[in-house]
Amino acid sequence: KPCLFCCISINNCLSEELDIRPKVSSLLSRLVNYTNITQGAKEHEEEESAEASRRKTPKSPNMGTLMGVYLPCLQNIFGVILFLRLTWIVGMAGIMQSLLIVLMCCSCTMLTAISMSAIATNGVVPAGGAYFMISRSLGPEFGGAVGLCFYLGTTFASAMYILGAIEIFLVSFAMLNNMRVYGSICLTLMAVVVFVGVRYVNKLASLFLACVIISIVSIYAGAIKSMTHPPEFPICMLGNRTLVRDRFDVCAKTVIQGNITVPSQLWERFCLPGNMSSAQCDDYFIQNNVTEIQGIPGLGSGIIRENMWGNYLQKGEILEKAGLQSVDTHGALDNFGMYVSADIATSFTLLVGIFFPSATGIMAGSNRSGDLRDAQKSIPVGTILAITTTSLVYLSSVVLFGSCIEGVVLRDKFGDAVRKNLVVGTLSWPSPWVIVIGSFFSTVGAGLQSLTGAPRLLQAIAKDNIIPFLRVFGHGKTNGEPTWALLLTGLIAELGILIASLDMVAPILSMFFLMCYLFVNLACAVQTLLRTPNWRPRFKYYHWALSFLGMSMCLALMFISSWYYAIVAMGIAGMIYKYIEYQGAEKEWGDGIRGLSLSAARYALLRLEVGPPHTKNWRPQLLVLLKLDEDLHVKYPRLLTFASQLKAGKGLTIVGSVIQGNFLDSYGEMQAAEQAIKNMMEIERVKGFCQVVVASKVREGIVHLIQSCGLGGMKHNTVVMGWPYGWRQSEDPRAWKTFINTVRCTTAAHLALMVPKNVSFYPSNHERFTDGNIDVWWIVHDGGMLMLLPFLLKQHKVWRKCKMRIFTVAQMDDNSIQMKKDLATFLYQLRIEAEVEVVEMHDSDISAYTYERTLMMEQRSQMLRQMRLSSAERQREAQLVKDRHSLVRMGSLYSDEEEEVVEAPPEKVQMTWTKERCEAERRNRNNAPENFRELMSLKPDQSNVRRMHTAVKLNEVIVNRSHDARLVLLNMPGPPRNADGDENYMEFLEVLTEGLERVLLVRGGGREVITIYS
Repeated sequence: KPCLFCCISINNCLSEELDIRPKVSSLLSRLVNYTNITQGAKEHEEEESAEASRRKTPKSPNMGTLMGVYLPCLQNIFGVILFLRLTWIVGMAGIMQSLLIVLMCCSCTMLTAISMSAIATNGVVPAGGAYFMISRSLGPEFGGAVGLCFYLGTTFASAMYILGAIEIFLVSFAMLNNMRVYGSICLTLMAVVVFVGVRYVNKLASLFLACVIISIVSIYAGAIKSMTHPPEFPICMLGNRTLVRDRFDVCAKTVIQGNITVPSQLWERFCLPGNMSSAQCDDYFIQNNVTEIQGIPGLGSGIIRENMWGNYLQKGEILEKAGLQSVDTHGALDNFGMYVSADIATSFTLLVGIFFPSATGIMAGSNRSGDLRDAQKSIPVGTILAITTTSLVYLSSVVLFGSCIEGVVLRDKFGDAVRKNLVVGTLSWPSPWVIVIGSFFSTVGAGLQSLTGAPRLLQAIAKDNIIPFLRVFGHGKTNGEPTWALLLTGLIAELGILIASLDMVAPILSMFFLMCYLFVNLACAVQTLLRTPNWRPRFKYYHWALSFLGMSMCLALMFISSWYYAIVAMGIAGMIYKYIEYQGAEKEWGDGIRGLSLSAARYALLRLEVGPPHTKNWRPQLLVLLKLDEDLHVKYPRLLTFASQLKAGKGLTIVGSVIQGNFLDSYGEMQAAEQAIKNMMEIERVKGFCQVVVASKVREGIVHLIQSCGLGGMKHNTVVMGWPYGWRQSEDPRAWKTFINTVRCTTAAHLALMVPKNVSFYPSNHERFTDGNIDVWWIVHDGGMLMLLPFLLKQHKVWRKCKMRIFTVAQMDDNSIQMKKDLATFLYQLRIEAEVEVVEMHDSDISAYTYERTLMMEQRSQMLRQMRLSSAERQREAQLVKDRHSLVRMGSLYSDEEEEVVEAPPEKVQMTWTKERCEAERRNRNNAPENFRELMSLKPDQSNVRRMHTAVKLNEVIVNRSHDARLVLLNMPGPPRNADGDENYMEFLEVLTEGLERVLLVRGGGREVITIYS
């Protein structure tokens, strides 16, 4: 039977659990049926909404590694730089430095691919590529900043591809030489194609890929053929200078026509019309011979020795061949256009920035993760194989170009020496037109893909709602096409087109891609070092050191290629980061930065545990005790305002409150109270933490807060609480007893205490005091708290223009002049600017007012002690209090509803007047006049009279000097050791602060908080 009962209870528990938690089978079913949607558009939880369930079930992803990752990466990596600039880079930098450039860029992308593979295989990655991985790994701030950088890089990449296509077009079909016009027309046509439908771009993708592969194969075929039959591309040289070949027909000074020697077109370019013997010609033309050299000597020619090292040129410098004879004389400037010259100044760093875009495109596989059959396997294998393949192609191409092509041809960027042919086309087989057509279509295809991908990336960022001003770009056509994002992408790409230089656009997009790759490496390194439980990538061949090496290479390449572009790109990313941090929506994505913050906080807390802070590092770490009303609203929000003004955003602030009751019953109420306090903290701009405790008694809850708030070395050292207003009018002594108990607890815990009196008169954060004083009445030494607090307040804009005055009290036997000098010197050493005044208090007779105040205080205390209510009267009194205040177990912070009060033994409630009841009532009436006579004949205690005398005299002096002060700071005397004098203590504090608008009572924590030493 016991076993049966156990089974029944277990089943009941399981049924309750199943009501609130899903079954394992349903959980597995949802994981298996996971479907991908637009990148970053919605979170995983929103995919299961009713709207999503009404959609058609998408076709299951079925692409493998080859079609889904390898070939798209190849198509994106190979591009315009290979066909238009790699030969020029080899000619300028030489084979050795070109190999170094290729190795640096490809190593950077390989290390990034390793980090990306680790992130991509750590769970399901929805379609979103780099943006999704970085934002979910490093948080919305980094994700938004790097996502926009990646978007800008992709947009400028489309501009670069279009400029490359137009350059091929202008070189091959020489027409109106205006790249801006043709580029703008091409961009408009491409944008229309993308707007009409992406499906057309996808259908042409295989054609573009075939063009790339055929072009590369033709280059290798031409290089192999050049070993035996090099192509005929003669270069015309004048001396050692390279001539523009399409300006003349025959490479000679004269030609023979019908046995007559006549001037050639070349002669006519360099000489004035007239007789050949007496013609005025260019000096350099006359003194140097015209020769022809082979532009493509071939693989076995040994030209590799001449092309091994670099030959950087300045802008306008003529391309010269070192081995040819030349008489060095200055020719006429009019003939400068006949020579092939450098259009820009070249250097190693410039070439790095121009080449790096040819190594980008490694994210193509991760961008298509939603279409892959097994993304966690295909992405690492396909991406790394693609980078390996392209790296080998680039490295071998550098060697082949340097081994087959003449150096002056390699340095000829636009093919002027080979009749406007693409230089790489001169090497290809069977015809240069293979390269012309293939490279043109491949660059157009790459531009279309960039124009397709960039708007979707911007749409994903906009739909994540982390950057408010981008929300409009999250909308599009009814089928989800990002119309507005495409429009913005086209406008930004047009800016790149207007630059009209491939060599200037390439470093710009290099910066943005390098920034993106840098943060991919950082994300992997952070996740690896933090060892978060969720970091379990299937790809195992990664290490944090490799990620840091990749990150360092990205940073180095940014500054190597263009330090000013690098600073601009980092500035843009930094501004976006700060904007998202300040204005953007908060997202909790379980990112690594959150984990990094936790690790850093743990490390810092362990370091703080070494010992208490030095006096130089001391600052008030506040525990603000708040009182809530019956609707869980903060009763005195100006306490938070004062805390924010005192802290100015620095140090620790904990806001605490107590709810009276049972924790199990009041848990929801506690959460509501926490939220109300957090909302008020946000309104008052208090940066800190909130803690609400539930306790059976408010007094005990406050003690718990004082003991347990904070963590490790980050614990409060100062308590701020409000004054118990109306304690005199209340017949319930619990209000002021809770206050005094808190004062005793802070003293016992060696904590400082601040009590702002009349806190509702304190200024808000929007007010400004343009003049006035902060008066400090330094009665006893408290460790320097009274000196430090005004200084901290003056850091805030509300109190900044107030002046600080320090008053100290001298007795009759003190030297007030010397005291003033000593205090001024002390303040000078403390580096605190304040006006010093010494107030002399003369011994005087105790006034009748003082005697009367003391007598009234003691009579009231005696009367309250003698008041004993019958059981029925106590019940009626409790009901009246309940009706008047309507409190529902919500204890005031300074009144304890369950205070232990000395009570008479409980009596039976009599429903009728019995004989015993009548005698008891008669005795009470007889005793009343006697008690009244005792009160009237009471003489005040002499110690109380002395204390009252001091308080009255001190209050007179303070009111006289500081009645118009913006704030008065006073030493707060400690409560009496004997609890019988608690009420008298409250009266003394009232008398001391009477007549002052804003008073801050301060009690030190027993340690020095300010020092004269540096």
